[in-house]
Amino acid sequence: SAIKLMEKLKKKKSANPYFLVILSFIVVILIGSFLLVMPWANNYGQWLWNYTSADKSISINYLDCLVTAVSATCVTGIFTYQQNVASVLSFGGQVVLISLIQIGGLGFITILTFVITLFNSKLEFKNRLFLAQMVNSTNFADVVKFVRKLIVCTFIIELTGALLYLPVFINLYPTQIGTAIWNSIFHSISAFNNAGFDIFNGNSLIGGLIGFNGITLTGGWYIYFCVVTMILIVFGGISFVVLIEVFTGKKKPSQWGTFTKIVLITTAALIVTGALLFFLTDGLKAENSMTILDVIFQSVTTRTAGFATYLQDNISPAGKVISCLLMFIGGSPISTAGGIKTTTIFMIVTAILSYFSNGKVKAFNRNFSSSNIVKAMALMTLALFVLILGYIGISCFGLKEGIEYDSLGLSTPSSLSYAYLCFSCFGTVGLGIGVESSLSIGSKIVVCLLMFLGRIGPITFFQIVKENMQKESTGAYKCIEEDILLG
Repeated sequence: SAIKLMEKLKKKKSANPYFLVILSFIVVILIGSFLLVMPWANNYGQWLWNYTSADKSISINYLDCLVTAVSATCVTGIFTYQQNVASVLSFGGQVVLISLIQIGGLGFITILTFVITLFNSKLEFKNRLFLAQMVNSTNFADVVKFVRKLIVCTFIIELTGALLYLPVFINLYPTQIGTAIWNSIFHSISAFNNAGFDIFNGNSLIGGLIGFNGITLTGGWYIYFCVVTMILIVFGGISFVVLIEVFTGKKKPSQWGTFTKIVLITTAALIVTGALLFFLTDGLKAENSMTILDVIFQSVTTRTAGFATYLQDNISPAGKVISCLLMFIGGSPISTAGGIKTTTIFMIVTAILSYFSNGKVKAFNRNFSSSNIVKAMALMTLALFVLILGYIGISCFGLKEGIEYDSLGLSTPSSLSYAYLCFSCFGTVGLGIGVESSLSIGSKIVVCLLMFLGRIGPITFFQIVKENMQKESTGAYKCIEEDILLG
């Protein structure tokens, strides 16, 4: 059985749970990329190993399918097709895409754990500890209940989202009920998992909800759709731990854990602050300014979602910097979101404030250990290092041979455009300026690595640091502490 296999692997000390997480993502990505290459997965009915249309206006190869598979599994939303996703992928391809998003959002190991424990809840202590490590749960004793609650919570929210979306798509496709239902399911899963993929006949949500039947929804239905999308994005990025604790109704707000309080307050602060800053930078512009809906949506979607109601190329330079900062922070731990996480930035800000006030690092009547502060600083430093390397890589490889950046008709300088793409990929956001379909082979590979590291890297690094910091010195002596000059 699967449990016995886990025991054998654990005895050999080769079944590092974090390695299994990485391996599971790689396997899912490779399978997904091969499925997207197949003729039944696209609207051209051709193998997409190296496909070029008769008029040479469309060119797709395996690397484009790989980028899409990585993007979906890492719930990012970036794709390098020259057309929108729905124009390239058939219904079968869309099913593959949304399956990758669902697996990537929950994590393959989480789903595997759910299946294993569905029929075997009485697991031994060491198996519970092992599974708890694999799903990044802090409570190994209740890991089975936690995973089941996580899965049930996910599908309840996604089903609710699909039902809320359904009236919109019935209005968009009044004579195609099946299409309306499928669109509702697809966008609910994509929004909750913070993936950012859509199957509209346009550029995300910009200009309204554009169907393939010539109908465009604006006004009330458009606002309603955007509000539901923002709610799903927040729920998906707020942490399953918080969702389970808040919505089970067993505790009053005053009884919520410190983690829940930090996540809720930091999330609300980032959304409000981001919206106010976007209003100042882009909502007050003389021409082509953001609406109130745009500024709120931009603040929410940059938290790793990837949907857009406003053309990113038209955002002011200051607005782009704010977007990058929000993408860098991302959502919360144990969620579908990416970034360095809300708790990391909360810990760093709290530590900085305590330094100036010459006090202990504390919040909500709790003191935080120095190891927590070091972890937060190390995680942010590593993330910045990866972003710098990614930016250098994309800047060096640039666009496809024969394509000049100026020919793309973008108002954003190439340096800022590449930086924006790096933050978007590493934060698993999926917002792009408009260079994605023109990237060279080398740049596409860098994009894949950034998305993968953004989804996997911080978690793995955090656990490695955690293990190393918890190891006690086995020597017979201790080193003398010394302060050195800093700053």
